[in-house]
Amino acid sequence: MAKSYNPATVWKPFGAFSMVKIHEGGQLVHLKGQVSLDREGQVVGEGDMRAQVRQTLENIKAVLAAVGGEMADIVSLTQYATDIDQFMASGDVRKEFFSEPYPVTTTVQIVRLYHPDLQIEIAAIAEIPRNRFKFPAD
Repeated sequence: MAKSYNPATVWKPFGAFSMVKIHEGGQLVHLKGQVSLDREGQVVGEGDMRAQVRQTLENIKAVLAAVGGEMADIVSLTQYATDIDQFMASGDVRKEFFSEPYPVTTTVQIVRLYHPDLQIEIAAIAEIPRNRFKFPAD
């Protein structure tokens, strides 16, 4: 399991993120950036950043579960938002999926994603304990 650290020598995290996560030897898993699509590939929450953040995190949760992972195993997130203000206003949605110690997080505003109705994409790196990790069956 990874350990989290927030050094007193820099600013204190103001949201659901940590400054440093230290890898301790589990199975490191890199997740492709997820967006707000349902299983059929249809956009969920058109025009609603909060709904899109929720669906995107649900997709990440499902991908992790397929290999024995949990949201608490995430050590790093990279988030791409088309409207940073709307994204920042959805911080409480993120807290439904994460608790302390939070993953390290980078968030950037972008012009658009590959589909004009998508507002958020989140890529993740997780460290799954080896006793829980499972290779996908398919």
